[in-house]
Amino acid sequence: MKHKTIIIIFFYIFLNSLTFAQTPVEVDKKEFKINENSDAFKIAWQNIKDGDKAFFSGNSFYEIALKYYLEAINYNDNNPELNYKIGICYLFSPQKDSAVKFLEKVEKIKPTVAPDFYYWLAKAYHANYVFDKAVEFYQLFINTLPPKIMAEFKAQVGDPYFLIQNCKYGKDLLAFPQRVFIDNLGKSINTAAPEYSAIVSADESIIIFTSRRENTTGGGRSLDDNEFFEDIYFAEVDEKGEWKTAENIGNKVNSKEHDATVGLTPDGQTLILYQSTSGNGDLFESKKIGNEWTRPRQYSKKLNTKYHEASACLSPDEKTIYFVSDNPQNNLGQHDIFKATLDEKGDWENIQNLGSVINTTGDEVSVFLHPDGRTLYFSSDGHNSMGGYDIFSSILQDNGTWSKPVNMGYPINTPNNDVFFVMSADGKHGYFASNQEGGVGQTDIYRITFLGEPKPTLLSFEDNLMASLNIPIKEKTIEKPIEIKKIRLTVLKGTISDSITSKPLEADIEIVDNSNGKLISTFKSNSSTGKYLLPLPSGINYGIVVKKEEYLFHSENVYIPDATNYQEINKDIKLLKVLKGSTIVLRNIFFDTGKSILRQESNTELNRLVKLLNDNPTLKIEIQGHTDNIGGLEYNNTLSNNRSKAVVDYLIANGIDTKRLSYKGYGYSKPIATNQTPEGRQSNRRVQFEIL
Repeated sequence: MKHKTIIIIFFYIFLNSLTFAQTPVEVDKKEFKINENSDAFKIAWQNIKDGDKAFFSGNSFYEIALKYYLEAINYNDNNPELNYKIGICYLFSPQKDSAVKFLEKVEKIKPTVAPDFYYWLAKAYHANYVFDKAVEFYQLFINTLPPKIMAEFKAQVGDPYFLIQNCKYGKDLLAFPQRVFIDNLGKSINTAAPEYSAIVSADESIIIFTSRRENTTGGGRSLDDNEFFEDIYFAEVDEKGEWKTAENIGNKVNSKEHDATVGLTPDGQTLILYQSTSGNGDLFESKKIGNEWTRPRQYSKKLNTKYHEASACLSPDEKTIYFVSDNPQNNLGQHDIFKATLDEKGDWENIQNLGSVINTTGDEVSVFLHPDGRTLYFSSDGHNSMGGYDIFSSILQDNGTWSKPVNMGYPINTPNNDVFFVMSADGKHGYFASNQEGGVGQTDIYRITFLGEPKPTLLSFEDNLMASLNIPIKEKTIEKPIEIKKIRLTVLKGTISDSITSKPLEADIEIVDNSNGKLISTFKSNSSTGKYLLPLPSGINYGIVVKKEEYLFHSENVYIPDATNYQEINKDIKLLKVLKGSTIVLRNIFFDTGKSILRQESNTELNRLVKLLNDNPTLKIEIQGHTDNIGGLEYNNTLSNNRSKAVVDYLIANGIDTKRLSYKGYGYSKPIATNQTPEGRQSNRRVQFEIL
């Protein structure tokens, strides 16, 4: 049984297209021999034989074939068949510019070397951004290919006119490059082996990726390409913000066959991975408990079928999964993007194709949903691209539909395959895999830094006047580059610990929509570090509740207006044990200004207090009302007293014995922050309870 790598599953259709119609082009022994030096000829001919063995084993072995062919060509550099094969090999390497040199030589010597020669020459120009030349030779390929072979080409690869459209669209993208820096992540992450499929936590504190290194678990090699099996690796950032040296994630997660990264939740605590143990490969999930990852749990058969499922990601609340499949049922093309929702039993149901706005008759792969829960990134060869797979983005609109996908532009996208793209929560960085020349190894992981729109140059009035006299009349208006969109997301993160010992705690974290009392999602802080990270999309009044046995619950109110751009809030939370004298602020109790009538948004927090009192029947508490110093003393004392009484009345109405409750209004006599700022006054306006 062959076990497919994740990269083979993503590329198997495209790679088939590149190996299309490769008639067994053989080097003629008599033509190749150019002198009587028998020893030199024998060595060169043996290199050709060894090279052919690798070359005809498939494109995964082209790197091996190229080494032999380059030795052979030192003997005879004018052989068209050998130059043809070397050119094709270079197209699969980072040195794609070298392919042009060898294939151009074939054109001068013997362009009839193979029926698909003009296709490969066009491919070489295409890969090197020489789009006009590529169009010329794609057209020549179309004109000269016999109808029978053209039909075969269309069946295996697709309409060659689509490649011409790729070139024309590539010229447009090349004319208006995006303002980005692209940097190799360096030797702490990348090695001489392939690295790809990087995923990062929302705050970019951890990166997890796939590599095919010699220290792979079990030490085995794949029969498909003779490379080491895929394993999963991770790295964390140090105090300076640099990546530490990557480590193998461990044999609890990695098996003796292919294991690859697929998706990661924003908090970095849930990993979706791909394993090849089932033949075609399936999707699995692993949880981080403390410093250890659990053994992968296979997703249900509703997601994992006998077809290819090799890419997936979770929504921020982890209740929706987006995944890629080539299951022909309900597919619009080859691989399509689907979604499913989590039912009450924890199983995935209601599987739906994302529709024709996202999916095409081509191939959609490598799906990633941004932590904002609205922006979908994926790779496709069916939308308008420069060639191969390009990276696109689409926005989930308020009416539940997806916007028309937008090409991420050059140099993020190239004429080659651009896949495995993920975006940081703040929208400043993207990560992707590429086999660019000058990298550390074969395929490396790179980071994109988005610079946004350039600032206009400031000129004095006199400079403006002089400059205006020299501006030539333009016949064409240059289109503005795609603006890097603003991220509507808040990341709340910090550490949960014991208030006395400062020991990190694993606690349950509930996120509630205060407007309707609906539970949005639940999380846990890490059991070893106590760290938590919550992605909170804008436009919701959130109630954040932290709970742990033997401790009083802690609540936070985070109201994020709809237009709020990206921000990070660091909030360390100290949990108090249920002890006399402990005081807890009820941050999700709301009143209208100057009034003491409880708003409906307060019910969830009040019901939480009811449960605490029911679970601890000997508990007696005092409800305490506090205000800021705006207004007179008598006014604030009365207001705070009435508000605390309103809370007690609610508790009594919900079955709590009056003997366990008391209340008092303290006005502005006990501030916990300054009254000189709006933020301080907001903190002072509070209702809390103290254990008596």
